[in-house]
Amino acid sequence: MGPSLTTCRVTSLRTCSQTGTPSRPMQRAFGTTSMYSFITAFAEYEPYGFGTTYLNSNFFGTKEVAAFLAHPGTKTSCGYKVATNEPLSWGLCYNKEMNSNSYNYCDEHYKNTYPCAPGVAYYGQCALPIYWNYNYGEAGKDLKVDLLNHPEYIEQNATLAFQVAIWRWMTPIMGHQPSAHDVIIGLWKPTKNDFLAKRVSGFGATMNVLYGDLVCGQGDNESMNNIISHYLDLMGVGQEEAGPHEVVSRAEQIAFNPSSSLSP
Repeated sequence: MGPSLTTCRVTSLRTCSQTGTPSRPMQRAFGTTSMYSFITAFAEYEPYGFGTTYLNSNFFGTKEVAAFLAHPGTKTSCGYKVATNEPLSWGLCYNKEMNSNSYNYCDEHYKNTYPCAPGVAYYGQCALPIYWNYNYGEAGKDLKVDLLNHPEYIEQNATLAFQVAIWRWMTPIMGHQPSAHDVIIGLWKPTKNDFLAKRVSGFGATMNVLYGDLVCGQGDNESMNNIISHYLDLMGVGQEEAGPHEVVSRAEQIAFNPSSSLSP
């Protein structure tokens, strides 16, 4: 096992209380025991290499945990109109998609394998949201929880919310692409076609894996820079120390699966 979680500045992530006031690190959004819930979920995935991987005698755990937490830190942010502290402390304020009643994310193409439960919506939940009935079905199968019929379990259980988030991180959901875990630690090796598409291992590729062409190839914009800022803050390094721009950014990358962002 590598260095403890304290070697990564995970405690720099903060959440907002229901009034929008930042409270203790990683609390409120998933319950007051969020830090403990994350550590419990973390322990479940340690045997699979999450936060514990060595490659060529180099420890990648700190880098991976920082990269993982950077995504929830932005995707569950309170936003400008709610948070009252510095921008990099706004994460983990929400545990489900805003306007969650607007769409049910039921894909009838999977009615034989992962049929949608009556009256159930498969909107984004947890620290690293998943969507659609087939993703809830796959996650539930791997975690041995009936998420297909009871997706609300994620919202109700902080540890499960982080387990699903780490499952999303560790699992290649789309075909012909690696997992976020593989690209951040360098286990994934780009092919000639990947290089032509400007895809290389690093933090930028985690955005490609998780969000596809929703974010890829759009240049440097505020959304991407916010995620990178969280990552750099958690690592405690500047842009230069984190690596070349093409490694940290996804600004010029072509998505692994065009339109894959529609089914994260």
